[in-house]
Amino acid sequence: MVGRGLIVALLVAGCDQLAKLAIIALFAGRPPGSTIRVAPFFNLLMTRNAGITFGLFNNGATANSLLFSLLALIVVAILINWLRRAGTVYLAVAIGLIIGGAAGNVIDRLLEGSVVDFLDFHVGSWHWPAFNIADSAICLGVVAMLLEGLVFHCSTGQTKKPGDLSP
Repeated sequence: MVGRGLIVALLVAGCDQLAKLAIIALFAGRPPGSTIRVAPFFNLLMTRNAGITFGLFNNGATANSLLFSLLALIVVAILINWLRRAGTVYLAVAIGLIIGGAAGNVIDRLLEGSVVDFLDFHVGSWHWPAFNIADSAICLGVVAMLLEGLVFHCSTGQTKKPGDLSP
């Protein structure tokens, strides 16, 4: 299970970094704050977030970047330990998604002091805070872990297979 989870983590971190490099190249030379409309509800933009999720603590302080990187590395170490005990491929993949997402954002923080965010979904003038592939992987991993714990385990602690909703 460890191998599968780590492969997922490497794929997520790699895809995240490649997408961020593509966005940086795409927006090179464009005025700050410019966007590219992809659909009526979705834009690409180039922004940097020195804070945490949804721009919290985004004051640009270098100490924040180092602190958030250290915290993320501690969480990754805990998740790798959990990955070693994962009993299902589903849980291993979920943990791998979170590890890869955390790693993708830590790489940005350590190299640039902030995280590149570029996905901008909106309804009319209301915009969801910008995010990236790493953030998406973390969210998907957490949802998958919750489903694994709530749906795929019965009250006796026995593991059910995905799709088996019988009591």
